[in-house]
Amino acid sequence: MTDGTRSDEPLAHTPARFGPDAVVIGGGLAGITAALALADAGVRVTLLEGRPRLGGLAFSFQRDGLTVDNGQHVYLRCCTAYRWFLDRIEGAALAPLQDRLDVPVLDADRPEGRRLGRLRRDALPVPLHLGRSLATYPHLSLAERAKVGRAALALKGLDLTDPTLDTQDFGSWLTAHGQSARAVEALWDLVGVATLNAVAGDASLGLAAMVFKTGLLSDPGAADIGWAHVPLGELHDRLARKALDSAGVRTEVRTRVTSISTDENGTWSVQVPGETLRTDAVVLAVPQREAHDLLPDGALDAPERLLRIGTAPILNVHVVYDRKVLGVPFFAALGTPVQWVFDRTEASGLRRGQYLALSQSAAHDEIDEPVAALRERYLPELERLLPRTREAEVRDFFVTRERTATFAPAPGVGRLRPGARTKAPGLYLAGAWTATGWPATMESAVRSGVSAADAALGALGRPRPHRLFEFEETAHRVVPGDDTPQVPAPTREGTGVSLRGGAR
Repeated sequence: MTDGTRSDEPLAHTPARFGPDAVVIGGGLAGITAALALADAGVRVTLLEGRPRLGGLAFSFQRDGLTVDNGQHVYLRCCTAYRWFLDRIEGAALAPLQDRLDVPVLDADRPEGRRLGRLRRDALPVPLHLGRSLATYPHLSLAERAKVGRAALALKGLDLTDPTLDTQDFGSWLTAHGQSARAVEALWDLVGVATLNAVAGDASLGLAAMVFKTGLLSDPGAADIGWAHVPLGELHDRLARKALDSAGVRTEVRTRVTSISTDENGTWSVQVPGETLRTDAVVLAVPQREAHDLLPDGALDAPERLLRIGTAPILNVHVVYDRKVLGVPFFAALGTPVQWVFDRTEASGLRRGQYLALSQSAAHDEIDEPVAALRERYLPELERLLPRTREAEVRDFFVTRERTATFAPAPGVGRLRPGARTKAPGLYLAGAWTATGWPATMESAVRSGVSAADAALGALGRPRPHRLFEFEETAHRVVPGDDTPQVPAPTREGTGVSLRGGAR
């Protein structure tokens, strides 16, 4: 199915094929991954998605001739599972990585011409790869930079398997390790809010330590940033559907599951309006609250824990100007409500002018504000940061809101996240909110799909397809060689400042 409509054939009708079958409920990255993995192992798979498209919360839509992403998503070189996913759907070339981490950071409170700071790495071993960048980072004092280095070494020494880390908040740990409010704003939250969707004081130390240890303190190239240079729908819907079709998966959109149950023989029944599908295994790859409502009795010891996994919003502000106002792909900002700004002009199909997308994580205070109030707040802030906007005409201004964009990474959330296996044989869970060890990212979603498929294949007696687990091998070689060419320095063109750059 690739046209966004239901087939006229009954869902239970599938081409003749021997071996076990499975139903995957949910067509986000977790569900797509699970379906591909199962199909690659010879399982007959039906994928059901209630929306008219695949991709979950990483999707695109049309607006006035432009293709708009609902929110800006990025990944890092250490996201080996998502990189495997891109390869599997033949989309890696459409979402390339930086040669080397390079993030321009503008401080709106500093005088024009002195606002630029850069977070970038050198071709040196950890932690020296960030040494020069930290030593010259102008948004912190010399004393603050020294204390940041000491805190980073302490963070590197934390044991991620220690369950007590999840009971503590990252902000208190930073304070205890000498980090000033300015250091938290200009460095730790700059990265943490975008990856965790929470400020340091609201984030689990365990999840924060995982982000910083894996992304910045493991391999030199681990934090190199990648992002889609095409609409997300091109990757997570069109190419994903093509890969599913090629793998023999039957994909049905606009198909909402109303209940699931099993009989005494272990056969599962999946109920959709007007029809019941019978299958050997079910992968439930939907948000935690929806999973709670579909779980049969006894599937989890304490299913109410799923309802205690909070959610966090992300707001995206979209501005279309009549001319070019920014000369780099993205930048991060300090001293302003603006967090990260991305140039989406080419990806959206805009031919004249420039289209900027502002990604605002942990947007609890703004997620329900009227568009007019957001316009009044953010356009002047962009004028502070990007002087060329002062002479430009705003052709369009709109917002997209994801009120439950991610699970909230609050202290204690780790014990609430279930694994892939349930107590009901043949029923498996997938989703970024499950126990992947990662925060709510595309990487976590893909890893959860792999875990659910792996558990199902073991129970079904099917071998693991080798290519499904190639990302486990690439995790040990995420760094390009020292001869990797340096990222060209961003130009000043279009910024009015000596310029810079991302997340989620």
